[in-house]
Amino acid sequence: MHKISDSHAIALAPRDDLVALDRQFVAALQRDDAELHAKLMRARAEPDAIDKHDEAALIIALAPYLVTQLGSLFGIEGELAAIAAQTAMRDPIRTVKRNFVQRSAVKQYPNPAESAGPALRAALEARGVTPFNELNFARAVLDFEAANDQDSLDLAREYAAWAALTHAGRAAHHGDVLFLIPRKLNPTSLVAVETIERDGVTMLRLPEHEWRARDGFSLTDQGMTTAQGLDQSNYCIWCHEQGKDSCSKGLPDRKAGGFQKSPFGVALAGCPLEERISEMNMLRAGGDLLGAFATILIDNPMVAATG
Repeated sequence: MHKISDSHAIALAPRDDLVALDRQFVAALQRDDAELHAKLMRARAEPDAIDKHDEAALIIALAPYLVTQLGSLFGIEGELAAIAAQTAMRDPIRTVKRNFVQRSAVKQYPNPAESAGPALRAALEARGVTPFNELNFARAVLDFEAANDQDSLDLAREYAAWAALTHAGRAAHHGDVLFLIPRKLNPTSLVAVETIERDGVTMLRLPEHEWRARDGFSLTDQGMTTAQGLDQSNYCIWCHEQGKDSCSKGLPDRKAGGFQKSPFGVALAGCPLEERISEMNMLRAGGDLLGAFATILIDNPMVAATG
């Protein structure tokens, strides 16, 4: 396969060139995985005959082959490999957050003292958690578990509970995701405000420490970091594996029929664009950025591109 230069990239826009690219993909797939190629051809021939579960599984299975082709086509194999490696490097955070912080630490120590953190951190640093950050903490927990070091694990549980549940702990790990645990939300009070009185008028405002000055027309919120985005991808239930995609298809009300309603009475009927959020999150969590991006561009992936 030949890599394309910037001067020829626009040539991919005409339909004939896209058809040729699809034929090249299909031929490579047949060469590398005849069984998967046959599944794709059957799905293209009869797109209405494939159920949602099998369709999602097919999309996930095809993603690595698509990424290989596009990586070679655009000469970005190294960049894609680097993204996959950077994602895999954070796997200890995902594992320890779910299995240790959420399922063990905050349950065993639900009421940590605000002042407990510095001493616990010093004790963990003395046991090799240096430099002290969320990735090294997660790696250390896995090492402690492998060595069955219960004393060190208990120190780590105490620290994790402090970092997750106290104001001081959250401030110390601002921006980290390891100790950021799900919490209940009040849908009528999603934004923390304070009541003030000015010139005899009572009003609500955002607390001053939350104010963000706007400089020109730039956004005051820079959005999520890559680490925070990956955290959300791993938090996703990946419901396509059960043959449904609640983000896309909505939340059915099995008792009353129709769809469940939000606290404000809005039917939770799903995304009108039918984006494949579950498949996207699974692929991105696995390090496949390009495959994840491709899933949200799919209208009907089983429609044949070849003529």
